[in-house]
Amino acid sequence: MVEATNIGLEDVGNDKSKTFDFLPTSTTGQIIKHEYYTLSYSEKAEQAEWIAYELKKRYLKKNNFQKPFFNEDSKVKTGSADWRNYKSSGYDKGHLCPAADMGFDNSAYNDTFLTSNISPQDHDFNAGVWNRLEQKVRYWASMYNGVYVVTGGILGNKIGTIGDEAVVVPRFFYKVLLDNSNGEYKMIAFLVPNKKSDRPLYNFVVSVDSLEKMTGIDFFPNLEDKIENSLEKTNDYKAWLFN
Repeated sequence: MVEATNIGLEDVGNDKSKTFDFLPTSTTGQIIKHEYYTLSYSEKAEQAEWIAYELKKRYLKKNNFQKPFFNEDSKVKTGSADWRNYKSSGYDKGHLCPAADMGFDNSAYNDTFLTSNISPQDHDFNAGVWNRLEQKVRYWASMYNGVYVVTGGILGNKIGTIGDEAVVVPRFFYKVLLDNSNGEYKMIAFLVPNKKSDRPLYNFVVSVDSLEKMTGIDFFPNLEDKIENSLEKTNDYKAWLFN
């Protein structure tokens, strides 16, 4: 595991100079910074091991942007996977940072269609339980005036691979959220199988500690240790509003 990076996610509007300083550690050493999100790219898995960004309430805007083609990420030195790996694979090109989270800016929206931001997802998972979770994250961003989001696949536990570049198909995907809107931090994490499910979202809540053991990633290394240790060991979701 490499040390935590100081690279941050730039905010927008009047807070442009502020940075997101809760980035996870990278197990790959290849951290890519885009204007509104940061990722750690795994060349071995041909996808990001995590995508991290801040989703503020004011970012939640619907748009009429034209949907772009998927393109390789020129910032990935080893080259991100070609979208053709997904063709006829039976899997969706699943966004890790949803395009709907970047509706406030055309450039930010287009960046979500870089192949470093996609992972093979079962269609019923992508359009079903994962979509429900993405909508819930936007609901919380609205309720709490913004949340920090980290998401990715469990790359060490795969269903198989697709395409000529052997893009890993994760068996599970995760999201970790951090909020401090009321002056006190709270955290919640989800681990969801890459398949169809009608189960309530709270059934997928896990401790951040368990995800760190599965991935080798320290999700919020820049949090004060006492706060980090307390939050990461719990899987209590009662502090978060479910409806």
